[in-house]
Amino acid sequence: MPRRIMQGEVVSDKGDKTVIVKVESRIRHPIYKKFIRRSKKFAAHDETNQYKVGDAVEIQETRPISKTKTWVVLGLLGKTTASKDA
Repeated sequence: MPRRIMQGEVVSDKGDKTVIVKVESRIRHPIYKKFIRRSKKFAAHDETNQYKVGDAVEIQETRPISKTKTWVVLGLLGKTTASKDA
């Protein structure tokens, strides 16, 4: 069975060898036919602790590594620069 691959943004890197990745998807409302953004957070394994908050990464489904970690980071897609200088 093929493993799922998703793209998302790192929202937390506090854990050792773990990053939390937020994946957003667009779904169409069944009645109103309007597109809605849904997001879900996944715990992903980061062996070298190289990914930081704000990085756009690609994650792949894998065997269970811990109780909540069943994803592994494949690589960096880019950096999202959300400035907080407001």
